[in-house]
Amino acid sequence: MKCRKCGGAAVLELRRHNAAFCAPDFLEFFKNQVKEAIRKFRMFERDEHVLVAVSGGKDSLALWDVLIEEGYRTTGLYLDLGIFDYSVESKAKCEHFAAAHGVPLLVVSVAEEVGAPVPVIKNVTRRPPCSGCGLSKRYLMNRAALEHGIPVVATGHNLDDEAATLFGSVLHWQTDALPRQSPALPSTHAKLARRVKPLYRLSERETAAYAFLRKIDYIVEECPFAKGATSIAHKEILSRLEDVSPGAKHNFLFGFLEKARPAFERAEAVVLNECVRCGQVTTGTLCAFCKLADQVKRRT
Repeated sequence: MKCRKCGGAAVLELRRHNAAFCAPDFLEFFKNQVKEAIRKFRMFERDEHVLVAVSGGKDSLALWDVLIEEGYRTTGLYLDLGIFDYSVESKAKCEHFAAAHGVPLLVVSVAEEVGAPVPVIKNVTRRPPCSGCGLSKRYLMNRAALEHGIPVVATGHNLDDEAATLFGSVLHWQTDALPRQSPALPSTHAKLARRVKPLYRLSERETAAYAFLRKIDYIVEECPFAKGATSIAHKEILSRLEDVSPGAKHNFLFGFLEKARPAFERAEAVVLNECVRCGQVTTGTLCAFCKLADQVKRRT
């Protein structure tokens, strides 16, 4: 294979783009895709401070790496979920990355904030672990941004993640979730930070290649609670489709964003209130995070 840009020996073939790249040109391609995502959705301005949610995995650390390389002012946020050795190792990866690049990293413990780590929350609620984990992440990311005066939170969700989420929402016609299916969600309340996903144009394989070529040290193992998650099944289905029809994930997600999402956006806006206990945004009186903390306190 030859690099589409320079004609030299290629190291990676991208079938959905009908192209192959050498290492330097692939890295440039990757960065350009991130820059295009930021530009197209006006995710943040050059002088804005960005809170990058990092898990220790390839996607979030690759995103942080690109933003640092591009000269953005960033702070990392690691949420310690308390998931056995997995959390110990993933935290170490984030701390090592931050130290190597001379950038700040905030560490927030779910156990300290909710009253128990994710494994205990799973047993207390008797719900899938991703439920309490996702709720805690969204709440704590937003709160950290507000407490540190950072207007926007960036996460490492890639094309595979976004296509799988959309597939699940369409499969069950979760019309309340479809308006929020976007690479960039604006702030709709004074206590809500903007949320953006600058990797939405890039596949998981492409992100892994970037991390490898940049020699980013990331945790390879999946979360031990991810096994059996419906999102994993949805990813596998879409990957099989991608194998026989390169570009399927891209066409599915981008087609929705360009042609279908505007119709769901026109739905009636949700009325937002402030939680009577913590002051964070909720649609009711007491937010779901405070309810979760109460449930954990009662049963531990």
